[in-house]
Amino acid sequence: MDLHFGDSKPTDEERAAVDALLGPPESSWEGADRSDADLRWARGGREARDRRDLLLPGLHGINDRIGWISDGALDYLCRRLTVPPAEAYGVATFYAMFSVKPRPATVLQVCTDLACAAAGASELCAGIEARLGLGSGVAVERGPCLGLCERAPAALAIRAGDPVRTAVSAPATVERAVLAASAPDSAPEEPPAALAVPQAGQDGLMLLQRVGVVDPASLDDYRAHGGYTALRRAFELGPAGVIREVTDSGLVGRGGAAFPTGRKWQATASQPDRPHYLVCNADESEPGTFKDRVLMEGDPYALVEAMTIAAYATGAHRGYLYLRGEYPRSLRRLEHAIAQARARGLLGDDVLGQGYAFDIEIRRGAGAYICGEETALFNSIEGYRGEPRSKPPFPVEKGLFGKPTVENNVETLVNVLPILTMGAPAYAAIGTDRSTGPKLYCVSGSVERPGVYELPFGATLGDLLTLAEVREGLRAVLLGGAAGGFVRADELDIPLTFEGTREAGTTLGSGVVMAFDDSVPLPRLLLRIAEFFRDESCGQCVPCRVGTVRQEEALHRIVERTGAAAAGDIALLREVGRAMRDASICGLGQTAWNAVESAIDRLGAYE
Repeated sequence: MDLHFGDSKPTDEERAAVDALLGPPESSWEGADRSDADLRWARGGREARDRRDLLLPGLHGINDRIGWISDGALDYLCRRLTVPPAEAYGVATFYAMFSVKPRPATVLQVCTDLACAAAGASELCAGIEARLGLGSGVAVERGPCLGLCERAPAALAIRAGDPVRTAVSAPATVERAVLAASAPDSAPEEPPAALAVPQAGQDGLMLLQRVGVVDPASLDDYRAHGGYTALRRAFELGPAGVIREVTDSGLVGRGGAAFPTGRKWQATASQPDRPHYLVCNADESEPGTFKDRVLMEGDPYALVEAMTIAAYATGAHRGYLYLRGEYPRSLRRLEHAIAQARARGLLGDDVLGQGYAFDIEIRRGAGAYICGEETALFNSIEGYRGEPRSKPPFPVEKGLFGKPTVENNVETLVNVLPILTMGAPAYAAIGTDRSTGPKLYCVSGSVERPGVYELPFGATLGDLLTLAEVREGLRAVLLGGAAGGFVRADELDIPLTFEGTREAGTTLGSGVVMAFDDSVPLPRLLLRIAEFFRDESCGQCVPCRVGTVRQEEALHRIVERTGAAAAGDIALLREVGRAMRDASICGLGQTAWNAVESAIDRLGAYE
């Protein structure tokens, strides 16, 4: 079925939401209230098509102001951008935060993922729904991880309007969540980011040294605590010198793939095709991951400085910061930091008076785990469905807008600052030979002190859980999030390095460490992981699209049966898991079986 411009008309509010982004329409083709004489041809041509990347911000603008996206609003946005309505509809329905059906102006998202599920999310949802009842004007939606695992269970209230208003309730109770939804402006303020860092203020921290120490809104405070020393050092070294330092440091990507950062930067810088782009992946959606949120909320200028250095080294003059749509406070902090940096000459046409031009644009995600994959993220920014691309070509050759692009996540970029200030040899001396520097870990679940911890590579899992004060009755630890694997309570001597976890038959991933005690029903936890991957599969490739559904179906049957019947479904799970791992296009399908496999083999989950 194709969709065409229909008879539905946008309301004045919907027009205003689109025009606030694109400016007033210039012709009747675009929806201007003028003579119909110029409706015989489209105005704008290539210029209008080149604005396709504004489709996602336009959808956000409508959804933020109205609460949902009507046919009339979608048609109006499509006319303004000359995007086929069928394609725009495909994009709008791809993201969980958008709705193309009428719904109340207030949406309360309640996390039902791993950490929150273990903390009683199901009972919380039932209590909220009973309290609000029918006709409350609030839509309660159960959804995936909100990145607030250290304060589980969590809820996020979003009230459409101009401006849109948000309120976070975490740890949530029925009363606090209902207050956040019914009166977001009156809800208690979120606790400072430093409360998510049990080590805040301790000596020896590198990545978290300023969280809880500096005022995240103050550029002067940031500079008084060493801010922009690394950027000045970068200008002294020159682009090639910066890349050499990053390469010699041994820094590898902290998002899970562990690709050498210096090699990625060098490959991008050496491409003759111009322009080059820098993309910061701040769409951390892995269940149990919240380290990037804490960095952005507690030390936003560090990310702005690090992005500037990365862009300078790779020859990029424009950077895109792709931010999770569920991080309203991070958005406010980064918008303020970027504006202040621009006003003070630290972004713009002449950064620090060095004749180098660079600026950053924030693009908000809208609830799609798959957009954490770099090429899916590029498609999302460009205004398409966030589906991964086949490789090669690799992003360093043809990335965002078909140009050479370097993509790193927040933690990886922030590591560049100590590399330049202390020097590559000193940085490389931290950790192990193959895993250098410090690493951030997101600890949640059955611990007394959940939060983000910074440890040098080489510390053991037991060392980390001792700091977090793991509770009695520990049964299992999930490393790497839903895409990772379980280890037993007697395997806490595993070294937290890329090579150490690999030799132990598991993965470090993005740094998720989620502890579960005997009170957590493991089969229900595995079923939630399967539900997560079924929901988050983009559906592009058959192994993942079908395999994630079959995995969930088999786990449902196993919970209800025992003995030979369950054994048959476990055999089926293994076959489906191998197919997904071998044939899926991207990491989502390739890792969707990992956690379930490890629970069966290491924990005896269904014995």
